[in-house]
Amino acid sequence: MTKRRTALRFSVLDTAPIVQGSNASQALRECVELAQFVDGLGYHRFWIPEHHGMRGVASAAPAVIIDRVASMTHHMRVGAGGVMTPNHSPIVIAEQFGTLETFHPARIDLGLGRALGGPREVTDRIRSPHDRAATPFEDQIRELLELFDEQIEDRVTAVPAEGNRPEIWLLGSSDYTARVAGALGLPFAAAHHLQPRNTIAATHVYRQAFQPSTLCPAPRTMISVAVIAAESDERAQWLSGSLRMKISRRKEGQPIRLPSPQTAEHYGYATRRAAADELDGVFIGSPATVLTRLQDLAEATEADELLIKTDLYDPSDRRESFKLLADDLLAHSHRQTQ
Repeated sequence: MTKRRTALRFSVLDTAPIVQGSNASQALRECVELAQFVDGLGYHRFWIPEHHGMRGVASAAPAVIIDRVASMTHHMRVGAGGVMTPNHSPIVIAEQFGTLETFHPARIDLGLGRALGGPREVTDRIRSPHDRAATPFEDQIRELLELFDEQIEDRVTAVPAEGNRPEIWLLGSSDYTARVAGALGLPFAAAHHLQPRNTIAATHVYRQAFQPSTLCPAPRTMISVAVIAAESDERAQWLSGSLRMKISRRKEGQPIRLPSPQTAEHYGYATRRAAADELDGVFIGSPATVLTRLQDLAEATEADELLIKTDLYDPSDRRESFKLLADDLLAHSHRQTQ
């Protein structure tokens, strides 16, 4: 195996999930508590996505959560994974994240996506379909980059964005977004947790299209991947019953919030091959099992970083999953560079 010149980094993606019997307030508190926990474990960054109108997710206002998380942690970068550009004008995004960058210098990331982040009937109330369609995605990104650039004159000024640029990434699962990221010379985060089958192809398209820039002189890729880790393969599979039941109920037209593994076991989901197609992209198992799959993915995509998403019913199980990964994966990554 070829040794890496730099260590593979590991980061966290958290949606502030609202599980059965919980509420948005509790989910947001647990999001901050998880961030504090993984900050102490050595994870590199902590990202919060933008979702609207989803009863099982509390991350509707990522900029607000980012400020709270950055204020309560010390080492990690903190950012949006990501802001959905159809829902916002570029100047509003620039002002919000320029403000965050001034409060937390050199710690803020701005991931940008082109999805809506929720049902259309909800997102239509955030921004009208006409306004969403007015500016193509690539033009929105170019406008944003200009708003952060203090060297450009004769344009609208976005205070305090000008001169206070966060680290900007493009997020996506399609070849189109990968191509835009490459053409603009920006880092690319591939959403393996959403579209695992296209991840390798998308990262290849990105590298083929990449044009060096002052923001990113060489290609940089991060892969977001869903993981459920436990002390044994058997326990990890048992914990995944919650996700099996949630996915299956959604397919049956009866969406539910994430149930406990005990509830999933009671209804037979702990061992059932339910939702097998959607779980193929979830890495489930002991640290050794998960490590093998993560390393294979990192090598296939030439990834610089893996962004781990773990949805479990019990906050203590989520913390344990990230701790097991930190103990094994971070140590393994450092050994690769020696």
